[in-house]
Amino acid sequence: MTRQPSPPAHSKGPDGKIVLGLRQNLAQFVLLVAVNALVGGTLGQERTVLPLLAAQVYHLDLYTSALTYIMAFGLAKAATNYFAGALSDRYGRKPVLVAGWLIALPIPVMLILGSSWGWIVAANVVLGISQGLTWSTTVIMKMDLVGPSRRGMAMGLNEAAGYLGVAGTAVATGYIAATYGLRPGPFLMGAAFISVGLGLSVLAVKETRHHATLEAASHTNARTDAYAELGNRQIFTLTSFRDRSLSSISQAGMVNNLNDGLAWGLFPILFASGGLTIEKIGILAAVYPAVWGVGQLVTGTLSDRYGRKPLIVAGMLVQAVALAMVAVGTGFGTWLVAAVMLGAGTAMVYPALLAAVGDVAHPRWRARSVGIYRLWRDGGFAIGALLSGLLADAYGIPAAVTFVAALTAASGILVAVRMRGRDHKPAI
Repeated sequence: MTRQPSPPAHSKGPDGKIVLGLRQNLAQFVLLVAVNALVGGTLGQERTVLPLLAAQVYHLDLYTSALTYIMAFGLAKAATNYFAGALSDRYGRKPVLVAGWLIALPIPVMLILGSSWGWIVAANVVLGISQGLTWSTTVIMKMDLVGPSRRGMAMGLNEAAGYLGVAGTAVATGYIAATYGLRPGPFLMGAAFISVGLGLSVLAVKETRHHATLEAASHTNARTDAYAELGNRQIFTLTSFRDRSLSSISQAGMVNNLNDGLAWGLFPILFASGGLTIEKIGILAAVYPAVWGVGQLVTGTLSDRYGRKPLIVAGMLVQAVALAMVAVGTGFGTWLVAAVMLGAGTAMVYPALLAAVGDVAHPRWRARSVGIYRLWRDGGFAIGALLSGLLADAYGIPAAVTFVAALTAASGILVAVRMRGRDHKPAI
């Protein structure tokens, strides 16, 4: 049996007991928001610069070859998400978070000094492992702290911080690259983010696993007791296939990040072929995650009030329309509107999906279910990079974007037909 460490003093209320709630744990919650902004910034150092490095420095002609770094990142992050949930249940959340930052330390050096494309791909494997540990753990820790009533808001704030970090770094690195070159300047920002994130995680972040234990103890009725203790294989099967809501959530998350892999890898190339400058490409690369990030400050709370399903379905359909606009449009103005719409649709979906997993999964295995969902979701990066690269090589970027737009619409319709309300419990 896993040894349970003593509860940390910061999580105790006036009577000496652990308490759940955003207000009761505000200091740690805000700290974790800041940490996740740094996690997002670490990812954002690549958004504008790496597609241009592939074309201008390494002279990769085929889109499929150029997108190998996104495939490597997605596969590594997806697999690590699963292990992050299991490890955080076994050893605690904080050790996993700190390990993720330690693994990130060599990434900027690899990106700056990489003499071949293989170095860039290897750096993205390391980045995927790091992001899987750090981002997954901040999600789980916020769920632990706030309890069930404010879960959507918590996920909105978490994802907003992360993707505002991505957006801010994307636009900043675009200007740095335009002024000082593609290397090393943009990646020095990433080095700074990693150093600060590691320091905060070691010195200030506190363990939150005891909050999940407290929430689990409150599930005393027969309906919840029946599925409190499940094995890893049962949890994987439920989250991936058997449960109508959890499996609907998993496929929608995968398609959503398939979109993001497409946008990350091909949009800068499409915009460059349309005659846009690096500065304007950086703006477009930043607007999408910026709207995504800011929008989640609202959509997470809306999902608490009105339910997860309406936001997920509507968000997937909005994304589909935005992608179609990218495919058929030309010029900065049209692409800017499409980027705003794509960010808004993703903001509707992202916190609602995470909160919905927390609604259905029991607190005793919620971390593992979140990890499995994030495995499927971030597997979308790899699938999106491969699929869009192959389609772009064969038919051009607009055709690849059009296909993904249709796939996104189909995913939203599937959620509308298959997903249940948020109060149901999974069938074992």
